[in-house]
Amino acid sequence: MRRENERIVYRTDFDKYVLISNFERLGWTRSTDEDFDIYWASVHNVRGLFNPEVLSKRLRDGQVVNHFPNHYELTRKDLMARNIKRYRRERERQALQEQAEESLSSFASFAARKKGQSEPNLSMPQVDRVPPEWVPATYSLPNDYAIFVEEFRKSPNSTWIAKPTGKAQGRGIFLVSKLNQLKRWSNAPKEKNQQGQPLPFREPYIISRYISNPLLVGGKKFDMRLYVLVTSYRPLKVFLYRGGFCRFCVEQYSTDVAEIDNIFVHLTNVAIQKQAEDYNEQHGGKWAISDLMLFIESTRGRAASEKLASDMEQIIVPWAACGRGHTDIARSLHQ
Repeated sequence: MRRENERIVYRTDFDKYVLISNFERLGWTRSTDEDFDIYWASVHNVRGLFNPEVLSKRLRDGQVVNHFPNHYELTRKDLMARNIKRYRRERERQALQEQAEESLSSFASFAARKKGQSEPNLSMPQVDRVPPEWVPATYSLPNDYAIFVEEFRKSPNSTWIAKPTGKAQGRGIFLVSKLNQLKRWSNAPKEKNQQGQPLPFREPYIISRYISNPLLVGGKKFDMRLYVLVTSYRPLKVFLYRGGFCRFCVEQYSTDVAEIDNIFVHLTNVAIQKQAEDYNEQHGGKWAISDLMLFIESTRGRAASEKLASDMEQIIVPWAACGRGHTDIARSLHQ
């Protein structure tokens, strides 16, 4: 570990101007060997670089890397959905155990009072809950197709949103209000490998129940982008950046079936919205989170604003915690 007055030494496996320029502005020194404080690895290389199964690199005390090797368990849509479901099942089992322990505690307390003894301490730790409204029903395609169809037929008037698991910037997203609309996925051209040959399987998608009554600002749909840093899983350490921003659609929100394919109504991705004729280049259809909080407080009261801020923090905790089941590689970063 370096002394307080020594310069931080970094290493990186890819050159990106915004990264290198900021490191240089901070006076950090670049390394090409194993003597570094921070290894800034690309998301594609980090797993191979720090994979315990192939005796690759290890971190010494005082060294850090910018990604957990298995970060995709929380950053890929289908894996995140699977891990949240697993986390919820674990918490439900623990809640049942709590109830059994509580019943045992009540019986023991009753028995102790009958005998004139002091009551035993059988208290259980609090369990992190994931309210069902925080995570809409989600299924993976093609694996969960039959289960999804069964759920869809229970509420045939509901709308669902389908997203490719490995794409970003709104590419490939569409809404589904009828089963035959899934033909956009099943009949789509198959993905190709590096040699340009079609893959033998359909592109994996997730499909979630669409939130049809979102909070609107000025009649427009928006989402929030928050910046979260997870530095450790054992113990779990999570930091929430106070900044962040909202991304707005250009057009007024509508549940009209005629607008179901209108991406400027439903998709908040900037890469999508900037293609609209009315897109504002100056502010980019964005609000700071602080502006949203002021809007909520002025229209719904301070209590609503404070509850929103609290809920935003509370939803991050189970999201980060659901990755605990996949921290073997993270624990192996250090020998």
